[in-house]
Amino acid sequence: MSVVKINAITVEPERADELIARFAARAGEVGGMDGFEAFELLKPNDDRNQFLVYTRWRSEEDFLAWVNSPAFAHGHKAHNSDGPVSTHAELWSFEVAQHERVASDS
Repeated sequence: MSVVKINAITVEPERADELIARFAARAGEVGGMDGFEAFELLKPNDDRNQFLVYTRWRSEEDFLAWVNSPAFAHGHKAHNSDGPVSTHAELWSFEVAQHERVASDS
């Protein structure tokens, strides 16, 4: 089964648009990686200030290959040059235990 990585990123409300813009600027960086299955940037719509970056991978090895790739370094260059947008981040790791999709009309 797939593995899921969720990066829980705490961002002050006045910097939320900057975080979204940084992700938009690097769109497509992860999509070409071997074993990549899905990405979503989840913006809070309540009083929380924690964004969730959801990625799904075929295996832990595929995720680690991404983290150690030049594409990962390139995608995070704004963090390294302009500093972080977040005040805190945690990486959560999961294995997919069950999965269901909407049935397509055939």
